[in-house]
Amino acid sequence: MLMPGPVNLFADVGIVYAFQHSNPAGKAVIACLVFGSIFSWSVMVSKIYMVRRARSSTRRFLKRFRTARKPLAIYQNREIYPDSPTYSVYLAGCRELTFHLLGTTEIDDTFATRVSEADRISPVAMNAVRSALEREVGEQALKMEDRMTVLATAVSGAPFLGLLGTVWGVMDTFSAIAASNNASLTTMAPGVSGALITTVTGLLVAIPAMFGYNFLVVTLRGMTVELDNFAGELAASFDHRYLDTGSPTRVPR
Repeated sequence: MLMPGPVNLFADVGIVYAFQHSNPAGKAVIACLVFGSIFSWSVMVSKIYMVRRARSSTRRFLKRFRTARKPLAIYQNREIYPDSPTYSVYLAGCRELTFHLLGTTEIDDTFATRVSEADRISPVAMNAVRSALEREVGEQALKMEDRMTVLATAVSGAPFLGLLGTVWGVMDTFSAIAASNNASLTTMAPGVSGALITTVTGLLVAIPAMFGYNFLVVTLRGMTVELDNFAGELAASFDHRYLDTGSPTRVPR
């Protein structure tokens, strides 16, 4: 007796068999789920890559910031860390501070001299600096969370879409059995198998998206807390050097 080859074996059982016996509505649902899976995987991969770049750039920025003698040194030297959200918060705070110190955000060869000769700023102006820091923290948090709704939709919507395909397929199967007056297992099995594949596909889409979503939510939440902490640290540094507490002293050199 000849044994069936691998191609025939997979064609007679499992997912291939179920797909072959799925109705047009089920195949349309599977196509939507496959498209959603590709989109959700692209979001997960791009977000994980973004997190890795942001963390690496932030480490380099924080090392440089904490070894600098003055909080405006990085801004004055025009150093950039484009992948770091923490640097974006720093840049927003420095721009707002220099505007209140000098009336402009322009950086030139006389910047250090003009800052050293500038009067300290009032508490009202420093509150504006803090507001700029808080606003940038919020904007960076929104930017990091961009497209996360795609993963949330995949987690919650894919199983229901798969269930819809299954219910539809089972309904068509029972309608065909009723019309043929032949309620045998042989008649029911192909239709039920074809109906169940949409639920399987929905779960295959939702499960990886769930793990990726949970990982990214926790990671991005931690990064947002780190942004808040840095904004507080930077504001305290600005207060120490540039806030007018009532004395006529100038900005320390």
